[in-house]
Amino acid sequence: MATGPRYKVPFRRRREGRTNYHVRYKLILSKKPRVVVRKSNASTTLQLVIAEQKGDKTLLTVNSRELKNFGFTASLGNLPAAYLTGLLFGKKMLALGIVEGIADIGLHASTQGNRIYAAIRGVVDAGVDVPHGSEIFPDDGRIRGEHIKKYTGSDIVAQFEAAKEKILG
Repeated sequence: MATGPRYKVPFRRRREGRTNYHVRYKLILSKKPRVVVRKSNASTTLQLVIAEQKGDKTLLTVNSRELKNFGFTASLGNLPAAYLTGLLFGKKMLALGIVEGIADIGLHASTQGNRIYAAIRGVVDAGVDVPHGSEIFPDDGRIRGEHIKKYTGSDIVAQFEAAKEKILG
């Protein structure tokens, strides 16, 4: 480890690989609310975060576990559940009167068609203005869960459609 009077210890979260401060600085400079998407093996979480002087303020949080209230009983850690979670988040965001945001995917890999972009597509389909490129989103068959139905034989497509109708309306 470097020592001496000129050595500066990096921020703890930077040392741990948890925060990219250059990207975070650009997001905060936009002065738009951040749509924070985080995923785990079991669920997807979306948060609406506003940067303030004293620290970030979370206005809204939606987790894919809330989809059980809409009749979605399939796994909550898959791509259709991420889309439905984004759709529910977008509807709640519009109910708060916030119509735009900027996507914050954190340190997750930016891979075309992954769960994070499925959740962002759900937010966009709800009517929220989030800057995006449409080529990064997963295709409609994967969002409905047809790829899951092929190898499990479950009725995930029917559950998806029913839950989508309840969320929208």
